[in-house]
Amino acid sequence: MGPVRGWPEAQRDWLEGLRPLQLLGSPCKMNENKPGESQNLACVLCRKNDDCPNQYGEKKTNEKWNLTVHYYCLLMSSGIWQRGKEEEGVYGFLIEDIRKEVNRASKLKCCVCKKNGASIGCVAPRCKRSYHFPCGLQRECIFQFTGNFASFCWHHRPVQIIASNNYGDSLPCTICLEFVEPIPTYNVLRSPCCKNAWFHRECLQVQAINAGMFFFRCTICNNSDVFQKEMLRMGIHIPEKDASWELEENAYQELLQHYEHCDVRRCRCKEGRDYNAPDSKWEIKRCQCCGSSGTHLACSSLRSWEQNWECLECRTIIYNSGDFQKAKKHTLVSANNVGITDCLLEESSPKLPRQSPGSQRKDVLRQGNKYRKDISTILTELAFQIKKKPRRICINKDDIWNSALEGFRNQKFNPVYTIEVTYINENDHFGRDYPGSKQEFLSLLMLHLENSPLFEGSLSKNLSLNSQALKENLYFEAGKMVAISLVHGGPSLGFFSKTLFNCLAYGPENTQPILEDVLDFEVAQIIIRVIKRVQAPFESFKQGLKTLGVLEKIQTYPEVFCDIFCHKPENLSAKILSDLFTVHTLSDVQALNFWNSYLKAVEDGKSTTTMEDILNFATGCNSIPPAGFKPTPSIECLHMDFPVGNKCSNCLTLPITTTYKEFQENMDFAIGNTLRLEKEKSSHYIGP
Repeated sequence: MGPVRGWPEAQRDWLEGLRPLQLLGSPCKMNENKPGESQNLACVLCRKNDDCPNQYGEKKTNEKWNLTVHYYCLLMSSGIWQRGKEEEGVYGFLIEDIRKEVNRASKLKCCVCKKNGASIGCVAPRCKRSYHFPCGLQRECIFQFTGNFASFCWHHRPVQIIASNNYGDSLPCTICLEFVEPIPTYNVLRSPCCKNAWFHRECLQVQAINAGMFFFRCTICNNSDVFQKEMLRMGIHIPEKDASWELEENAYQELLQHYEHCDVRRCRCKEGRDYNAPDSKWEIKRCQCCGSSGTHLACSSLRSWEQNWECLECRTIIYNSGDFQKAKKHTLVSANNVGITDCLLEESSPKLPRQSPGSQRKDVLRQGNKYRKDISTILTELAFQIKKKPRRICINKDDIWNSALEGFRNQKFNPVYTIEVTYINENDHFGRDYPGSKQEFLSLLMLHLENSPLFEGSLSKNLSLNSQALKENLYFEAGKMVAISLVHGGPSLGFFSKTLFNCLAYGPENTQPILEDVLDFEVAQIIIRVIKRVQAPFESFKQGLKTLGVLEKIQTYPEVFCDIFCHKPENLSAKILSDLFTVHTLSDVQALNFWNSYLKAVEDGKSTTTMEDILNFATGCNSIPPAGFKPTPSIECLHMDFPVGNKCSNCLTLPITTTYKEFQENMDFAIGNTLRLEKEKSSHYIGP
């Protein structure tokens, strides 16, 4: 190719630079690059040959067209769209589109380096700045890797605003721990959910690339939704991939290895201490406290695997602890020698946690029974096994039980996938469906389960003996539903009797009816016989509760789980709801004042609406789930007559009115009538 004539000098230099790429023209016959030579090829958009994935994204070479491009340069270019499939062209960008974009950019001069080829433009109105991606980074532009992939120059880039700066001294970056000045700048960002959490931009970007969308979250509070939304706004790229440590083959292989060795002084097994025969007297039982010592059942005179066993070291720690009190059985105290005051003051006996991996438990045991975990923390740990991959489940709100049963029994359903609820109506001749709230569905399902024939009793309920339900394996499905509901963000149960819960946590052989369930000794004996009579439903329900590891956690932290199984949630107050709902967007100040006044009026009984009605209207739940709401409930204000509750996003839209009286009347009318219609519609169906 001869010199290009009749072109401006800068544009001629640009085209000269494209010659090794044959002007993106015909494909090369053969990729004749020597090994390592492709690393030196320049990006066709920014003309840099740097290979730095953290800064410019992956450097990709299409050997067929002898074309090299940085992923971020391609992604942020203003005049190109991903029209192909992921495997087509380069990341789904067609070669002909890249050729057109290079041609378009060749006519635009970069306002930083003054060279042609500026493919990225600021999206601010009337701003005509264009630049290469590396030049934009140099001048601290912000590139948003979400939505329309907007780019902002250094004059129009978004900033973080804090109300006041009360930080006198430097604070550490919570990733690298080096100190930063607590002032939001381009290179220093603050967490939107934790006021004392500050980060270097580079630290955040490296962590986002390593963690991916599924594990990138606030390092302090573990929040992901609010945190990711703000970081995307401030130009942090969060790739939609699994974490780097999850992609490493056999990265956690050692965690799958169980300790299998008999450590008692005299091992009776002729096959040796390492012999393990499941479901026999030579099965190895691990220490329920540390999990790093073991014994054959026969070597410690254990009748079954269900019996608790502690190694000598853990037993010594437990009994020498100053806070330890010898465990008692949950026994029935005779009404003849116990007064009513003694009954009310009776404490449940302390139980030791069941198997927990690792010998570190021994250090924890030295603190006695002061060791506690919050229920939300436990459920959050269980929720880590939930994958982002959604599984749709179609639910008929007029027949919650059967539609849920059908969905959970579907071969394609897997409890470790994210549940995506779609509401359907069998009476709709057009077959239309619409997205539903997962937490609303789980709340309706647990409410139906509470009132189903699978349980009997008034307030504190026990399992019933229903031969038809047993035949259809419904007790197993009920236990599975409870486990799935808790891990996926469902509500507290609150209707189990203490006796039923203790049977689940400690085993029927260690449980007798307690005074809270019955005051008459003869009735207690009847209940004991009933417990034995419902052994088959109980075991089936227990097996279902093992789903997602819930039963193991119940047996490890019985006192924590007892609160959500046996006690109803606390009553909502104006302060609780006010703190629960956040205002994400600029809202009408008067409407927000009306909102706070309305909450106070509802709390004082000056409205026909209740706190639970408000929460139900906005989220579909009558109480705050133990694991919290996801996404976080929010408020926005719009010029409309009545409020609107979006249960899928947990967003409550408040009407903007001129007077408080009009605001309260509109709120009462909309909330009251909406919930009344939903209740009337659901009352037409009676469960199994």
